[in-house]
Amino acid sequence: MRGLLTDRTASVVIRGHAFIQNLRRGHYELGTEADRKHLRLAAAFDELADVI
Repeated sequence: MRGLLTDRTASVVIRGHAFIQNLRRGHYELGTEADRKHLRLAAAFDELADVI
């Protein structure tokens, strides 16, 4: 697995994956206004982009 040469990079990938799964499952208030359930992730990233 190229790119996962250190524990730090593996940790970043694992945390990112967990964050995306939590967004999809609706554990955060992000993306809840999406018209359809399958668009929740895109709506959440739109909201995050406005904040950042």
